Amino acid sequence: MEKTAIIALGGNALSNKKQAGTIHDQFSNTRKSLTEITKFLKEDYNICITHGNGPQVGDELLRMDLTQNEVPTLPLGVCVAGTQGTIGYMIQQTFQNILNKEEIDKEVVTLVTQVVVDPSHPSLKDPTKFVGKRFSKQEAEERVKNMGWVVKEQDPGEWRRVVPSPDPDFVMHGISIRTLVHAGIIVLAAGGGGIPVYINQDGKFEGIDAVIDKDLTAAKLGRVIRADEYYIVTDIDQVYLNYGEENQSPINQMTDIDAKKYQEEGHFQQGSMWPKIRSAIYFLKHHGKKVIITNIDHLQDAIDGKAGTTIVKG
Repeated sequence: MEKTAIIALGGNALSNKKQAGTIHDQFSNTRKSLTEITKFLKEDYNICITHGNGPQVGDELLRMDLTQNEVPTLPLGVCVAGTQGTIGYMIQQTFQNILNKEEIDKEVVTLVTQVVVDPSHPSLKDPTKFVGKRFSKQEAEERVKNMGWVVKEQDPGEWRRVVPSPDPDFVMHGISIRTLVHAGIIVLAAGGGGIPVYINQDGKFEGIDAVIDKDLTAAKLGRVIRADEYYIVTDIDQVYLNYGEENQSPINQMTDIDAKKYQEEGHFQQGSMWPKIRSAIYFLKHHGKKVIITNIDHLQDAIDGKAGTTIVKG
């Protein structure tokens, strides 16, 4: 029987934080990531892919800060739409080339996706989402002073810009996405968490300046397409207890109940692993069968249950 999977590629699967982030780097990273994803197709999965855009949308904002006296700036929501298009083009072209080489008769399409959020979400007043490049404290402070940025320390000695990141309430275009996926078409949807919109007092959709939590969007999109499995491709090979400490230990498998307990014990940080775990819990609550968290190098083994962290319903 055919299975359906939602695959969430982290922004760093396309733009490695150790690289300059040129378009050539991103195409190279994309080629590697998508080569690994072909295993899903060889095992008769229908797949829908979503992706992060933190590095890319941060670069867009920086370009505008540097050129604002020459070119009119764009709102953050429009930048999210733009990165959906550019990253979609990059994935779509690269994946189609790989499929043609492998003689896999599939089409790849990108669907520009809006996602409804709550305009009163607290994150809109307290930015939490890291975007763009990493800076030293001194460099970050200069950008706060000269460009009005809000910055926070992500890792010791590494500072990044932060922007609002509300939760997704409703993924639009769901019927179209589900129809395409179940027809065997590879769909790229809700890139960067989706373009944030809200419903105004007149009942009309209107854009809002934010980057939506992509992990929860992916889980909700998985529910929309009735996915059996949810793969979270991030920058670590699996989930760990006491991550980064001398006594860190890997988790090969756990239930959603275990995950909640570990979170209460303080194992998963709000800005890194917890959003992924939270999205896994949501997906399993709404008919999903399993969630796997791993990196691109271990993805094919993870599909076979030999790598990564598998989360199932307790």
